[in-house]
Amino acid sequence: MAEMIPDIETIQEESTTSTSTPMGNGHETEIKIEKLPEKEEEEEGYSKGYVSLDDYEEKPARVEVLGWYFYGFCTYLIHSVLIPIVFPLIVSQTVSWPPQPAQGWDKSPRGLVCREKETNLYQRLTYRSITGSNHNFSPLEWTSISWSIGLILAAPILGSISFNLDYGSQQVLIAAAATAIGAIFCLPVGLFKTVWIFLPYIAAIVAAHTVSTACHTRQLGLMVSSFRPTTLQQHGIPIRRAVSGWFSIFATVAGCVGSAIISAFTYHMLGGSSDQEFISLWIVSIFSGLMWFGGMVHVFTSHRSKTNPTIPNSKLLYAFSIFKYPRAIGSLVGVFLSSFTTMCIFTGGVLFIVGQLCLKPVVLLYFWLVYFIFPLISLPLCQPLQHFLKADAVKMQQLGFLLSTATSGAGFYFQEKNWKVTVVVIFAAVQGTSTGLLHAFGRVLLLDCSPSGKEGAFSIWFSWIKSLGTFAGFAVSSAVPGKIGTSFGIAFCSAMLGIVMFIFGNFSDFDGAEDEGHVKDDSERGSPVHGLDAVAETKEHVLQETP
Repeated sequence: MAEMIPDIETIQEESTTSTSTPMGNGHETEIKIEKLPEKEEEEEGYSKGYVSLDDYEEKPARVEVLGWYFYGFCTYLIHSVLIPIVFPLIVSQTVSWPPQPAQGWDKSPRGLVCREKETNLYQRLTYRSITGSNHNFSPLEWTSISWSIGLILAAPILGSISFNLDYGSQQVLIAAAATAIGAIFCLPVGLFKTVWIFLPYIAAIVAAHTVSTACHTRQLGLMVSSFRPTTLQQHGIPIRRAVSGWFSIFATVAGCVGSAIISAFTYHMLGGSSDQEFISLWIVSIFSGLMWFGGMVHVFTSHRSKTNPTIPNSKLLYAFSIFKYPRAIGSLVGVFLSSFTTMCIFTGGVLFIVGQLCLKPVVLLYFWLVYFIFPLISLPLCQPLQHFLKADAVKMQQLGFLLSTATSGAGFYFQEKNWKVTVVVIFAAVQGTSTGLLHAFGRVLLLDCSPSGKEGAFSIWFSWIKSLGTFAGFAVSSAVPGKIGTSFGIAFCSAMLGIVMFIFGNFSDFDGAEDEGHVKDDSERGSPVHGLDAVAETKEHVLQETP
């Protein structure tokens, strides 16, 4: 993990020099220059010499960065494995046995030979065996309904805590409470083998995860702000870009490791006897909850308070201050499209492998492991690629959308073919990389558009919109489990829409940061000389002389 952490040092006290220069008008100008020590070394694509003089932020300690990565390891699995995979499987164990399909238990709708256990599992997931409000729902659709209730529940909670995330000293309490509540609701899911109990279980987990994700995202904004001055010139943008991208990528990588562990554990627990599947999946949920609770370490290693000079007039409307920033709204649209696209492809792909292709059960394990583990290689390699191409968060998201168009387009075109194992593995590798890129750089772009001091108000929107997009993608694919062309076709259109929006929407990390006061043009008064890593601020004081 050491190579994942930038070398963080304590910045020495700045030196101050002052000179007095006579002026022709009988006054004297005192020029006071404050600067930081010269750059000592440069590592991992960013300089260590940038720090704010007017609004000093202490650089994150190594333990803080490790804790932030660790929380990604413990919680990324919630929206990628636990809710879309584990809970539908558990719900399917509480419903009645589905009727035999027309083609029999030993064949797929394509006429391929299948194992009876896999066919039965697929039928129990997709058959509408749950009756409620004069409608029938499948376990997948029941999970979608519970997910939507959780989002509705999370919305007012996020609105009420947005002010407290940016003001006061309750940030630690909020993050700890959300983590504890979410982890606790993962533990008792198997106590009552009834389908109705999963509505509050899943809803509470979704709401808690949305709140904790907002706290985690806010922390990234504060850590990144400590690596740049409050007013940074355009030639200093690569430093901010490198630091934010570095942190976000490796937190995503850590999250992929956690998701790979839980997905492999889920596959292992499904390998037992059919009458023990409910208990086995309950154990997976318990283990996931314990991992999530372990992320509490981050809460107590990342307390970073920031004093805001002004307090908004209305606390009730504070959460809606994001609507004053058009570029931030645009970045949220990108977050929704990316999360919708990736979950739509992932859910549709899993259902296609299990219910249509009838490949060996171990192929599903290969798909999950490659999907989550391949980004451990591909995402870090994207960092030097980003520096070489001088690409910002917008360009990296375009790359992620482009990879999603490739996978969804190929899946749509070859939907009638019987895919080989090699094709499934390549599909998982490419789509896993796309998902990681879109997740990592989606939050980076939003925080670039976030004004200093409002990271919390913007992070709640990122968390809720991302969860909304993930839910929508899951719901669409779950509604048409036997129509992979529909899932891939919708995902392809969504990815293309994201590409078009970022190309013609005039987005860039510099424009967003400049609009929110993070940077200024080099032509502005007070800009430092190009090529210097020290930040110089010039203050002129005109002193009246007595004649």
